[in-house]
Amino acid sequence: MSLPIGQPAPQFTLISSDLKETSLSDYKGRKVVLHFFPMAFTGTCTTQLCTLRDNFGFYEGMNAEVLAVSVDSPFTLAKFKEENHYQFPLLSDFNKTVSENYGAIYNEFVFGLKGVSKRAAFVIDEDQNIIYAEVLESAGDLPDFEAIEEKLK
Repeated sequence: MSLPIGQPAPQFTLISSDLKETSLSDYKGRKVVLHFFPMAFTGTCTTQLCTLRDNFGFYEGMNAEVLAVSVDSPFTLAKFKEENHYQFPLLSDFNKTVSENYGAIYNEFVFGLKGVSKRAAFVIDEDQNIIYAEVLESAGDLPDFEAIEEKLK
């Protein structure tokens, strides 16, 4: 179940791939494009984040901050970020609380892995309310990047 549009975004503080605490509240006054992805170094996840990377100038131009979240450790995310030259923070939801709060979690994923983030995208406005929410059931699907970009305009 997805979070209702117009509702305040659940607040969080996570450790980034740079091993820094990063909070949603740090970005008050800016739009935030929040992406959840199942796992670093998997095909569709790499496509999802590379699309963000390659369109980063657009998001910057819209005064929007891009954040990407998975249940991987900060150390795995650091390597993933370095190898793919992502310009935005990758945040470790290792304890799975943020994925759960956003309704973006698989109870069971492939190979019997439990508690993996679903692929999902949220747009959060300057007042930290949700203005776009998309949680995908199939990990092979990609978020609707065009719809996200429309919400930012």
